[in-house]
Amino acid sequence: MTKKQIKKLLSDLSDELNSVGINGEVGVVGGAAMVLGFNAREATKDVDAIFEPAEKVRKAAAAVGRRNNIDTDWLNDAVKGFLPRPEARLEKTVVFQTPSLLVWVPDPRYMFAMKAMSARAGTKDTDDLMILIKAAGINSAKDGIDLIADYYPDRIIPTKTKFFIEETFQKMGIF
Repeated sequence: MTKKQIKKLLSDLSDELNSVGINGEVGVVGGAAMVLGFNAREATKDVDAIFEPAEKVRKAAAAVGRRNNIDTDWLNDAVKGFLPRPEARLEKTVVFQTPSLLVWVPDPRYMFAMKAMSARAGTKDTDDLMILIKAAGINSAKDGIDLIADYYPDRIIPTKTKFFIEETFQKMGIF
């Protein structure tokens, strides 16, 4: 999905929510956040997000998917397992807003921590992390790993994540 397609689906979602008298909020993360909030990619396969009210937004999104002949799970909250601890600092940037729908992306530091925790080497995640490193003003692999620890308990940060961060900084020529 391109930025234009995602915005069209969000507009349709807004209309669907409005038709049933519901106001929704969607926090877009993952590849869709890289498309909408960071202009880092041309497209993504789906929209990973957290949303409220969860069941009503999920139902409305499924209806939008059916009407547009796409996967009814185009808007999904499978990312919940990668969310930082609830008390983690989160600044939001609104990327789409109507009277019935508010859509935001997290700040680059929050996104960096999330992306790093879920990152897969050899995917677009490396490019995404490079963009987030610059956007967040992270100056070294150590600073990046320390930042992740601001959002996630150190005991759950996989060793592979730390190596991935170090490799990403090496690719960028930053040590």
